[in-house]
Amino acid sequence: MITALDKNTALVLIDLQNSVVAMPVAHPIRDILSNANRLIEAFRKKDLPIVVVNVNPAGASWTKARKEAKQTAFQNDEKVFEISPEVNVQESDIRITKHTWNAFFETPLNDELKKHSVKGIVIAGVSTSIGVEGTARAASELGYNITFATDAMTDLQEEAHQRSIKYIFPRMGETGITEEIINMLQK
Repeated sequence: MITALDKNTALVLIDLQNSVVAMPVAHPIRDILSNANRLIEAFRKKDLPIVVVNVNPAGASWTKARKEAKQTAFQNDEKVFEISPEVNVQESDIRITKHTWNAFFETPLNDELKKHSVKGIVIAGVSTSIGVEGTARAASELGYNITFATDAMTDLQEEAHQRSIKYIFPRMGETGITEEIINMLQK
């Protein structure tokens, strides 16, 4: 349940890029993108910052570390890193390229939010248990008030999606759906 949004809240959309939205996800990507666009429209009406994050892991230290899980291989094509044309981004939006699960790590995201006096973020995107959760953990550590748009995010696995929403996100912020967030913005 969402009880409040800070006056200076930013929308942070995680990894809604061509390669990610093409993956087989737990919830229809069309619905996720539709809700993301509804949030974008509501934030634009209030003249609040919109942050669009993509991931390009090329050369990141973690890609060279020993681990069991097979990493996703990205094509050697810059188009896979571009935000999906189905997402209503504009030139005025803040664009961040991350190289890890966390959009704050080794990026200018925190500085950009501070420039806009942002105290809270609404976060959504793909995938719930990786990019969204990784970014939210850092946002929590930095003291941001976090609101999770649960119907504007999905994961590769339903179980991973539900675990983040049920067990992790309530410890860092408030969870709700797009409609609740839009209603809060209109107050």
